[in-house]
Amino acid sequence: MTVFSGTTGVRLGLRRGGIEVRQTLTYWPDLVQVLFVPVIGILVLLLLRGHHVPGTTFSLGSLTLPGFIGMTFATGGMLGVTTLIAVDREDGTLLRAKATPDGMTAYVISKICYSSAGSILGLVLTLIVGLAAFHGVTVHWPTLIWVAVLGLLATIPLGIAVGSALPDPRYIPLAVFPIAGLTAISGIFYPITHLAGWLQAIGQIFPVYWLGLGFRAALLPAHLASVELNGSWRLPYVLLTLVLWSALGLASAPPVLRRMARRESGSRVAARRERAMLRRT
Repeated sequence: MTVFSGTTGVRLGLRRGGIEVRQTLTYWPDLVQVLFVPVIGILVLLLLRGHHVPGTTFSLGSLTLPGFIGMTFATGGMLGVTTLIAVDREDGTLLRAKATPDGMTAYVISKICYSSAGSILGLVLTLIVGLAAFHGVTVHWPTLIWVAVLGLLATIPLGIAVGSALPDPRYIPLAVFPIAGLTAISGIFYPITHLAGWLQAIGQIFPVYWLGLGFRAALLPAHLASVELNGSWRLPYVLLTLVLWSALGLASAPPVLRRMARRESGSRVAARRERAMLRRT
Protein backbone atom coordinates (compact mmCIF):
# COMPACT_ATOMS: atom_id res chain seq x y z
CA MET A 1 0.00 0.00 0.00
CA THR A 2 1.41 3.38 -0.94
CA VAL A 3 0.99 6.64 0.87
CA PHE A 4 -1.44 7.77 -1.81
CA SER A 5 -3.85 4.84 -1.40
CA GLY A 6 -7.27 5.20 0.15
CA THR A 7 -9.97 7.66 -0.69
CA THR A 8 -10.31 8.76 2.96
CA GLY A 9 -6.74 10.06 3.02
CA VAL A 10 -7.27 11.84 -0.27
CA ARG A 11 -10.40 13.58 0.99
CA LEU A 12 -8.71 14.56 4.25
CA GLY A 13 -5.68 15.83 2.35
CA LEU A 14 -7.76 17.94 -0.01
CA ARG A 15 -9.73 19.34 2.94
CA ARG A 16 -6.58 20.09 4.90
CA GLY A 17 -4.91 21.65 1.88
CA GLY A 18 -7.96 23.85 1.34
CA ILE A 19 -7.86 24.99 4.97
CA GLU A 20 -4.14 25.83 4.72
CA VAL A 21 -4.69 27.79 1.52
CA ARG A 22 -7.62 29.70 3.02
CA GLN A 23 -5.61 30.52 6.14
CA THR A 24 -2.75 31.82 4.00
CA LEU A 25 -5.04 34.02 1.91
CA THR A 26 -6.63 35.53 5.04
CA TYR A 27 -3.46 36.01 7.13
CA TRP A 28 -1.40 38.80 5.64
CA PRO A 29 2.09 37.72 6.90
CA ASP A 30 1.68 34.33 5.17
CA LEU A 31 0.25 36.00 2.07
CA VAL A 32 3.20 38.40 1.92
CA GLN A 33 5.58 35.44 2.17
CA VAL A 34 3.85 33.63 -0.71
CA LEU A 35 3.73 36.72 -2.96
CA PHE A 36 7.16 38.15 -2.07
CA VAL A 37 9.12 36.40 -4.86
CA PRO A 38 6.50 37.02 -7.61
CA VAL A 39 6.26 40.71 -6.69
CA ILE A 40 10.05 41.18 -6.63
CA GLY A 41 10.30 39.36 -9.95
CA ILE A 42 7.61 41.54 -11.51
CA LEU A 43 9.44 44.69 -10.36
CA VAL A 44 12.67 43.43 -11.92
CA LEU A 45 10.86 42.58 -15.16
CA LEU A 46 9.33 46.08 -15.25
CA LEU A 47 12.84 47.54 -15.03
CA LEU A 48 13.69 45.59 -18.19
CA ARG A 49 10.64 46.89 -20.03
CA GLY A 50 12.53 49.52 -22.05
CA HIS A 51 15.37 47.19 -23.01
CA HIS A 52 15.46 44.94 -26.05
CA VAL A 53 17.14 41.70 -27.01
CA PRO A 54 20.39 42.72 -28.80
CA GLY A 55 19.83 43.02 -32.54
CA THR A 56 16.04 42.86 -32.28
CA THR A 57 13.08 44.99 -31.24
CA PHE A 58 11.77 42.28 -28.90
CA SER A 59 11.47 43.32 -25.25
CA LEU A 60 14.01 41.81 -22.88
CA GLY A 61 11.30 41.76 -20.20
CA SER A 62 9.04 39.69 -22.45
CA LEU A 63 11.86 37.23 -23.07
CA THR A 64 12.62 36.93 -19.36
CA LEU A 65 8.99 36.51 -18.23
CA PRO A 66 8.66 32.75 -18.99
CA GLY A 67 12.03 32.07 -17.36
CA PHE A 68 10.96 33.82 -14.19
CA ILE A 69 7.73 31.79 -14.06
CA GLY A 70 9.68 28.59 -14.62
CA MET A 71 12.12 29.49 -11.84
CA THR A 72 9.31 30.19 -9.33
CA PHE A 73 7.66 26.86 -10.16
CA ALA A 74 10.92 24.92 -9.83
CA THR A 75 12.21 26.55 -6.65
CA GLY A 76 8.74 26.83 -5.10
CA GLY A 77 8.01 23.18 -5.80
CA MET A 78 11.31 21.85 -4.48
CA LEU A 79 12.52 24.33 -1.85
CA GLY A 80 9.07 25.33 -0.62
CA VAL A 81 7.99 21.80 0.27
CA THR A 82 11.47 20.97 1.60
CA THR A 83 11.18 23.81 4.10
CA LEU A 84 7.61 22.92 5.09
CA ILE A 85 8.47 19.29 5.82
CA ALA A 86 11.62 20.16 7.75
CA VAL A 87 9.67 22.59 9.95
CA ASP A 88 6.73 20.20 10.44
CA ARG A 89 9.13 17.49 11.49
CA GLU A 90 10.68 19.84 14.06
CA ASP A 91 7.41 20.91 15.71
CA GLY A 92 5.78 17.46 15.78
CA THR A 93 3.24 17.95 12.99
CA LEU A 94 4.53 14.89 11.14
CA LEU A 95 4.37 12.81 14.30
CA ARG A 96 0.69 13.73 14.75
CA ALA A 97 0.03 12.87 11.10
CA LYS A 98 1.74 9.52 11.59
CA ALA A 99 -0.53 8.71 14.55
CA THR A 100 -3.73 9.54 12.64
CA PRO A 101 -5.43 6.99 10.32
CA ASP A 102 -4.53 7.91 6.74
CA GLY A 103 -2.69 10.87 8.24
CA MET A 104 0.44 10.56 6.10
CA THR A 105 -1.63 10.35 2.93
CA ALA A 106 -3.58 13.43 3.97
CA TYR A 107 -0.37 15.25 4.91
CA VAL A 108 1.32 14.67 1.55
CA ILE A 109 -1.74 15.63 -0.47
CA SER A 110 -2.28 18.77 1.64
CA LYS A 111 1.30 19.91 0.96
CA ILE A 112 0.87 19.28 -2.77
CA CYS A 113 -2.34 21.36 -2.73
CA TYR A 114 -0.80 24.15 -0.65
CA SER A 115 2.39 24.45 -2.73
CA SER A 116 0.45 24.21 -5.99
CA ALA A 117 -1.91 26.99 -4.89
CA GLY A 118 1.02 29.28 -4.08
CA SER A 119 2.70 28.64 -7.44
CA ILE A 120 -0.53 29.11 -9.38
CA LEU A 121 -1.31 32.33 -7.51
CA GLY A 122 2.13 33.67 -8.46
CA LEU A 123 1.60 32.53 -12.06
CA VAL A 124 -1.73 34.36 -12.35
CA LEU A 125 -0.33 37.55 -10.85
CA THR A 126 2.75 37.46 -13.08
CA LEU A 127 0.67 36.79 -16.19
CA ILE A 128 -1.74 39.65 -15.45
CA VAL A 129 1.10 42.14 -15.13
CA GLY A 130 3.12 40.56 -17.93
CA LEU A 131 0.34 40.64 -20.50
CA ALA A 132 -0.44 44.25 -19.63
CA ALA A 133 3.14 45.50 -19.54
CA PHE A 134 5.03 43.53 -22.18
CA HIS A 135 4.49 43.35 -25.90
CA GLY A 136 5.11 40.10 -27.73
CA VAL A 137 3.86 37.76 -25.00
CA THR A 138 1.38 35.41 -26.63
CA VAL A 139 -0.25 32.85 -24.34
CA HIS A 140 -0.93 29.40 -25.75
CA TRP A 141 -3.29 28.29 -23.00
CA PRO A 142 -3.34 24.49 -23.56
CA THR A 143 0.47 24.35 -23.47
CA LEU A 144 0.63 26.66 -20.45
CA ILE A 145 -1.83 24.52 -18.50
CA TRP A 146 -0.21 21.14 -19.08
CA VAL A 147 3.31 22.49 -18.52
CA ALA A 148 2.20 24.09 -15.23
CA VAL A 149 0.44 20.94 -13.99
CA LEU A 150 3.26 18.58 -14.93
CA GLY A 151 5.81 21.05 -13.61
CA LEU A 152 4.18 20.95 -10.19
CA LEU A 153 3.94 17.16 -10.24
CA ALA A 154 7.60 16.89 -11.29
CA THR A 155 9.00 19.23 -8.61
CA ILE A 156 6.82 18.99 -5.48
CA PRO A 157 7.43 15.23 -4.89
CA LEU A 158 11.17 15.92 -5.21
CA GLY A 159 10.79 18.55 -2.50
CA ILE A 160 8.98 16.01 -0.33
CA ALA A 161 11.81 13.51 -0.77
CA VAL A 162 14.53 16.09 -0.03
CA GLY A 163 12.67 17.51 2.97
CA SER A 164 12.21 14.00 4.38
CA ALA A 165 15.95 13.40 4.20
CA LEU A 166 16.92 16.55 6.17
CA PRO A 167 17.43 16.00 9.93
CA ASP A 168 16.14 19.46 10.91
CA PRO A 169 15.58 22.97 9.46
CA ARG A 170 19.21 23.94 10.02
CA TYR A 171 20.14 21.69 7.10
CA ILE A 172 17.88 23.49 4.62
CA PRO A 173 20.87 25.40 3.09
CA LEU A 174 22.26 22.02 2.05
CA ALA A 175 19.24 21.74 -0.26
CA VAL A 176 19.26 25.40 -1.35
CA PHE A 177 22.73 25.41 -2.87
CA PRO A 178 22.35 22.33 -5.15
CA ILE A 179 18.91 23.47 -6.33
CA ALA A 180 20.21 26.99 -7.02
CA GLY A 181 23.15 25.54 -8.92
CA LEU A 182 20.86 23.28 -10.94
CA THR A 183 18.68 26.28 -11.80
CA ALA A 184 21.75 28.22 -12.92
CA ILE A 185 22.80 25.56 -15.45
CA SER A 186 19.29 24.85 -16.71
CA GLY A 187 18.92 27.81 -19.07
CA ILE A 188 15.94 29.27 -17.22
CA PHE A 189 16.68 32.87 -18.18
CA TYR A 190 18.74 32.30 -21.33
CA PRO A 191 19.12 29.60 -24.00
CA ILE A 192 21.07 26.63 -22.72
CA THR A 193 23.08 26.75 -25.95
CA HIS A 194 25.30 29.41 -24.33
CA LEU A 195 26.62 26.85 -21.84
CA ALA A 196 29.38 24.29 -22.30
CA GLY A 197 28.29 20.99 -23.82
CA TRP A 198 28.76 18.98 -20.63
CA LEU A 199 26.67 21.50 -18.67
CA GLN A 200 23.96 21.28 -21.33
CA ALA A 201 23.89 17.51 -20.88
CA ILE A 202 23.56 17.76 -17.09
CA GLY A 203 20.89 20.45 -17.32
CA GLN A 204 18.75 18.35 -19.63
CA ILE A 205 18.66 15.43 -17.21
CA PHE A 206 16.59 17.33 -14.65
CA PRO A 207 13.08 18.81 -14.97
CA VAL A 208 14.09 22.46 -14.39
CA TYR A 209 15.36 22.97 -17.96
CA TRP A 210 12.27 21.39 -19.50
CA LEU A 211 9.98 23.42 -17.26
CA GLY A 212 11.56 26.66 -18.46
CA LEU A 213 11.49 25.48 -22.08
CA GLY A 214 7.82 24.58 -21.79
CA PHE A 215 6.89 27.99 -20.41
CA ARG A 216 8.86 29.70 -23.19
CA ALA A 217 6.93 27.63 -25.73
CA ALA A 218 3.65 28.65 -24.07
CA LEU A 219 4.39 32.39 -23.84
CA LEU A 220 6.81 33.41 -26.60
CA PRO A 221 6.39 33.75 -30.37
CA ALA A 222 7.34 30.69 -32.40
CA HIS A 223 10.25 32.37 -34.20
CA LEU A 224 12.20 32.71 -30.92
CA ALA A 225 12.58 28.94 -30.81
CA SER A 226 15.41 29.36 -33.32
CA VAL A 227 17.86 30.08 -30.46
CA GLU A 228 16.99 26.85 -28.62
CA LEU A 229 18.63 23.47 -29.09
CA ASN A 230 17.64 22.01 -32.48
CA GLY A 231 15.89 25.32 -33.24
CA SER A 232 12.56 24.23 -31.73
CA TRP A 233 10.64 24.10 -28.46
CA ARG A 234 10.81 20.27 -28.48
CA LEU A 235 7.42 20.02 -26.78
CA PRO A 236 7.17 16.20 -27.12
CA TYR A 237 10.41 15.92 -25.14
CA VAL A 238 9.13 18.47 -22.61
CA LEU A 239 6.01 16.37 -22.12
CA LEU A 240 7.92 13.08 -21.89
CA THR A 241 10.55 14.37 -19.45
CA LEU A 242 8.06 16.05 -17.10
CA VAL A 243 5.85 12.93 -17.10
CA LEU A 244 8.85 10.73 -16.27
CA TRP A 245 9.97 13.01 -13.44
CA SER A 246 6.40 13.19 -12.13
CA ALA A 247 6.17 9.40 -12.07
CA LEU A 248 9.61 9.10 -10.46
CA GLY A 249 8.80 11.65 -7.78
CA LEU A 250 5.38 10.24 -6.95
CA ALA A 251 6.89 6.76 -6.71
CA SER A 252 9.96 7.68 -4.62
CA ALA A 253 8.63 10.37 -2.27
CA PRO A 254 6.12 8.19 -0.34
CA PRO A 255 8.67 5.50 0.70
CA VAL A 256 11.17 8.16 1.79
CA LEU A 257 8.50 9.99 3.80
CA ARG A 258 7.23 6.75 5.38
CA ARG A 259 10.76 5.73 6.33
CA MET A 260 11.39 9.09 7.95
CA ALA A 261 8.02 9.00 9.76
CA ARG A 262 8.77 5.55 11.23
CA ARG A 263 11.80 7.03 12.99
CA GLU A 264 9.75 9.83 14.57
CA SER A 265 8.70 9.59 18.20
CA GLY A 266 7.60 11.88 20.99
CA SER A 267 11.02 11.67 22.64
CA ARG A 268 12.77 12.70 19.42
CA VAL A 269 10.49 15.71 18.97
CA ALA A 270 10.97 16.72 22.60
CA ALA A 271 14.75 16.42 22.27
CA ARG A 272 14.78 18.60 19.17
CA ARG A 273 12.65 21.23 20.92
CA GLU A 274 15.03 21.24 23.88
CA ARG A 275 18.04 21.68 21.59
CA ALA A 276 16.25 24.52 19.78
CA MET A 277 15.55 26.27 23.09
CA LEU A 278 19.17 25.91 24.14
CA ARG A 279 20.32 27.44 20.85
CA ARG A 280 18.04 30.45 21.40
CA THR A 281 19.46 31.02 24.87
